[in-house]
Amino acid sequence: MKKQNAIPAILVGLCLGLSATTLAQSGERPISPVEKGSVIFNVGVGVGTEYQNDNSSAFGTKAAIEVGMWRAGPGIITIGAQAGGSFSNRSFTNNNYSDYKSNTFVVAARSAWHHGWNISGLDTYGGLSGGAGFHRYNYLNKDGFRITQNEVIPVVGVFIGASYFFTPTFGVNIEAGHDITQVQGGIVLKIK
Repeated sequence: MKKQNAIPAILVGLCLGLSATTLAQSGERPISPVEKGSVIFNVGVGVGTEYQNDNSSAFGTKAAIEVGMWRAGPGIITIGAQAGGSFSNRSFTNNNYSDYKSNTFVVAARSAWHHGWNISGLDTYGGLSGGAGFHRYNYLNKDGFRITQNEVIPVVGVFIGASYFFTPTFGVNIEAGHDITQVQGGIVLKIK
């Protein structure tokens, strides 16, 4: 298993194990994470998504807010917004340039379908996003001059995720896909 794939699996296992123990000891009623009218906020860090074939975005961070809008079968459809960035952590060199680095800041709308699987505190989801990316890259040309370019690019994302709420308003979250981040871990808050 690749290192970047193992980290989310370990986090989910730890969170589920710790939370099952906590709920069993506390005797609390089941927590219903996402319902119609819920407002959910999550923020995390992880592996960034490569934009414009840069092959260098190793760090990413994303924050998202969603509102539960409609019941769809056993789940809830949410709509919301997200923002974040994907940053290069190394430089590339070829015959035409050296010290190539890039970053992309993204602002996008998002929608997801959330389902809890009748497990107290668990929320799983999958969704789509779309918005604008503000891509910046720079490099040294053959003559040693630093060249900087800025461009606005369309971004479309797809993601899946899982949250586990330890209390009715606080939990942990992992998310993976081709979005601002490829994989990230963080926290989730139920504001309403």
